[in-house]
Amino acid sequence: MLNLKQIKFHPVVWMVGAATLIFFTASSARHALFQSTAFDLAIFDQAVYLISQNQTPFSSLMAINILGDHTAFIFYPLALLYKIYPDVHWLLFVQAFSLALGAWPSWSLARQAGLNEPKSIAIAAVYLLYPAVFNVNLFDFHSEVIAMPAILAAILAARLDKIVWFCAAVGLILSCKAVLSLTVVAMGVWLFLFDKKRNFGLIAIFLGAAWFLIATQAIVPYFNEGRQHAGVGRYQYLGNSVFEIAVNLVLKPNLVAGRIFSADTLGYLCLLFLPVIWWLSPRHLSPLIGAFPMLVMNILSEIEAQRDLIHQYSVPIFPFVLTAVISTLAYRQERGKNFWKNAGNYVWNYRNLIPRIWKRVSKHISLKSVKYIWIRRSWRWGKLVFANWSRLLILWALLTFLIMAKYGYFWTVYLESIDTWQATRQAINLVQTKGSLLTDNSLAPHLAHRSTIKLLHQVSNGQNLNEFEYVLLNLRHPWHDTADTAVRVASQLKSSDLFKISYQQDDVFLFQQIRN
Repeated sequence: MLNLKQIKFHPVVWMVGAATLIFFTASSARHALFQSTAFDLAIFDQAVYLISQNQTPFSSLMAINILGDHTAFIFYPLALLYKIYPDVHWLLFVQAFSLALGAWPSWSLARQAGLNEPKSIAIAAVYLLYPAVFNVNLFDFHSEVIAMPAILAAILAARLDKIVWFCAAVGLILSCKAVLSLTVVAMGVWLFLFDKKRNFGLIAIFLGAAWFLIATQAIVPYFNEGRQHAGVGRYQYLGNSVFEIAVNLVLKPNLVAGRIFSADTLGYLCLLFLPVIWWLSPRHLSPLIGAFPMLVMNILSEIEAQRDLIHQYSVPIFPFVLTAVISTLAYRQERGKNFWKNAGNYVWNYRNLIPRIWKRVSKHISLKSVKYIWIRRSWRWGKLVFANWSRLLILWALLTFLIMAKYGYFWTVYLESIDTWQATRQAINLVQTKGSLLTDNSLAPHLAHRSTIKLLHQVSNGQNLNEFEYVLLNLRHPWHDTADTAVRVASQLKSSDLFKISYQQDDVFLFQQIRN
């Protein structure tokens, strides 16, 4: 058990701190360069802000109460941070810290499994260097990232027989996103059948199944005003409701097989497992049962974004992949612990060749002592070889990170609109009230602290724009889906007697409604 002083100076603590700083700096820089988006940063920023103001968290961007989307009650405690100071960077910091924090239970799981300290620290490094961890941090904010360390903590608590901590971790997971209830159920099945933690498995199965039913059959329909959950649209080829999709998964296996056995799926699996491919063994893949629901949902979805390491959809999968890696390494360590010692014995005793030679060479040195030295050196050489596994773990993780992580966006994609950066900043600063606002997908995250903010795709051709106090447009670098709409709206407002141009520079326009 580590004491407080040991924790303070532990390498993993420094790794968590450094990773938090790097992640937060990276996401903040992306946001400052106007590369964050309304879907999804502005959506969650607006919801958390409204909660902090004791208002209904109704997302004007989606025209839905935020609880009718993913049933993420985690937004309510997050809103306490906005009461200190309402700023979107709170969400970016929470996300950065949550992603980095996962390194600690990763290290703890490795130590609990019997891995030595260097390998355990290497496991923490593998976690932090996993490409999806860095990439998802760059993609706005998503509450499920908070579940990542919670999943690892739940597995650790189960293995340490800490039932209270296990329940707390499961509760945190369920509060992040309703669909994670399926992950909790699958984790419970794995704990019950394979990890021999039957009580913990039953608790997870019960809590996960109960929350899934409550969320999908009561909470979502209530706050969604009876409309079908938006996620169902991603599986329309299987049905138009959760129940219909579940039935067709069984009755139409040909549709499912066509998705599973495809080049697209193979590519996705390669992305998932390549960073840890050398440290996985078929006999130790049982932890992947916990990843099964999200893995299947991503494979079967018609949305390609669910099958990459850029978006958030693979976040609940990686904790179980890492657990499988730890199990494999623990087995290899145990199996190879005495390998070199046994090898030394085998070579020494092989047909008594070396003893016979030795007897002829010398009669003054003890054969027993020489044998001891031989075996001891063999064992030391073996320890050196196995110690290098830690370096190999880190080197391979670093190599895959350099290949698959999207850090290169900072000097390519993220600088595409740098020529209008100053003008955009000035226009945003001129929005002085919390009045309703119309803008595009890339500008909305900077102005979401209001009851009504809408995107250009939400207004139809010829629509009266009088409901908006402000309209902010960047005609030089518009959002690609609404470029034509931006030009049309700008033309409409220029000829309107109800709006004036409050700011115009570098094709950045701020229109403000004229108040009588």
